[in-house]
Amino acid sequence: MNLVVIANGKGIPTEMKMEQLKSVMRGEKLRWPDGSKVVIALLKSNTPIGVSTSKRIYNMSANELNKYWLALVFQGKAAAPNFFNTEAELEEFVSQTSGAIGIVTQASASNKVIAIDGKRSL
Repeated sequence: MNLVVIANGKGIPTEMKMEQLKSVMRGEKLRWPDGSKVVIALLKSNTPIGVSTSKRIYNMSANELNKYWLALVFQGKAAAPNFFNTEAELEEFVSQTSGAIGIVTQASASNKVIAIDGKRSL
């Protein structure tokens, strides 16, 4: 399954290294280079894409990922990601939310695709 990183906003780089992406998606980097807030959008961990994202980006099972975010939010270190049931919902959220970044299998025309290590899909 190919994963594509999509984003909204002028301040978000059009290309990132895999390590930079992981840092952003783990809630370690809370702001984009222009100072705008990072807003993470993920598919729910019970979806095939959610499971794939958990493994490839976080190197965790879906269950471990849920616990990871619960702990971060509880400690006040990061805001919880926005979770969605479908790619369409996630894409719409990203297209309407400044600073949003998300992972889907195929990007629509309404969102900017971020190249990771020079590739348009993971």
